[in-house]
Amino acid sequence: MKQRRYPAAKLGPIVVAGAFLLFWWLERRRPLRYAVESPAVRQSRNAAVAALAAATVHLVERPVVEPLARLAQRRGWGVTARLGGSEWLRTVAALLLLDYTLYLWHVLVHRVPAFWRFHVVHHVDRDLDASTAVRFHFGELAISVPWRAMQVVAIGVRPAELKLWQQALLVSILFHHSNVRLPARAERWISRVVMTPRLHGIHHSDVEAVRDANWSSGLTIWDWLHGTLSTGPPQPAITIGVEPYHEEEDVSLARILAMPFSRVRRGITAAPSR
Repeated sequence: MKQRRYPAAKLGPIVVAGAFLLFWWLERRRPLRYAVESPAVRQSRNAAVAALAAATVHLVERPVVEPLARLAQRRGWGVTARLGGSEWLRTVAALLLLDYTLYLWHVLVHRVPAFWRFHVVHHVDRDLDASTAVRFHFGELAISVPWRAMQVVAIGVRPAELKLWQQALLVSILFHHSNVRLPARAERWISRVVMTPRLHGIHHSDVEAVRDANWSSGLTIWDWLHGTLSTGPPQPAITIGVEPYHEEEDVSLARILAMPFSRVRRGITAAPSR
């Protein structure tokens, strides 16, 4: 079967790089929150964590997930392969299901204590900006591979759809992690469709009861449907981070890389509860 190609996927790396530069510029023109740490120090730390994460994706995830997508296409696996209608209908269904199952995975990494030990590295960042979007512990990327493989097989994700989704997801997470203050009217309208910086800032609150919401990585419809969408407290009332880790020495590069494998402070060993 001939693989369908999408022009947008070819432009993906350019779009992602352009989005990062745009958000980086807007963060300096229209900041949503004031910085706690030196941006240069913190963003350098995040870049190092992101480099290890990218290496893990290249060495662990891609050799598993991409061949599975090709196999799913050849064998006709997954629910989308059973859909009638146009190719575009199947692609839209695949992208929606990928987004929804990522919502479920996000809930799991907060709820399951063993997963939260890795995901907390993302949350202990004391500021929130576009660099936080790529700050995930390499261990979290490794343990997510079986879930990603399940997504591909169960949904029937084809290679071109997988690449398109990955690139769209990266732009989305760069956007809602960015420290950009949107105009109030634009914020209200955009948040009806996709996760925004203000909504995701609530999810990065150091208060467990507050951050236990706004799980969507793309479309906000999943939070609407599950009743987990929160407009929460105003942004100035939110402290970004995790309560036991508010000092700069607590979040040094060496400490956050060792965090999932070390004795962790009270409040981190167990997943947050409602």
